[in-house]
Amino acid sequence: MPRSVNSVASRARRKKILKQTRGNFLERKNVWTVAKNTYEKGLTYAYRDRKNKKRTFRALWITRINAAARQHGMNYSQFMGKLAEKNVGLNRKVLADLAMNNPKAFEAIIKSVK
Repeated sequence: MPRSVNSVASRARRKKILKQTRGNFLERKNVWTVAKNTYEKGLTYAYRDRKNKKRTFRALWITRINAAARQHGMNYSQFMGKLAEKNVGLNRKVLADLAMNNPKAFEAIIKSVK
């Protein structure tokens, strides 16, 4: 009896990964073993960088808040400390957005915690 290998399913599996690697350079898009390695490495980077993205944005928000607070004679550390004392429930994302897009509102927050 001949060996059954289910080539339809195998080919479908390969096509699925080759479709994901379209747009890559040279053999990375059409040589199965290279494409598979590229695909798996890409998934690893994607997982890692979803975590790093949060870290990067937090750093950006802190930089923006610090720059805006310094314009009003305070540094980031003092500003955040006073916000905590006064129980102001605004997170860094919102504070950074106010500092960039609505400086008058940010100034009002600064005055309320001074």
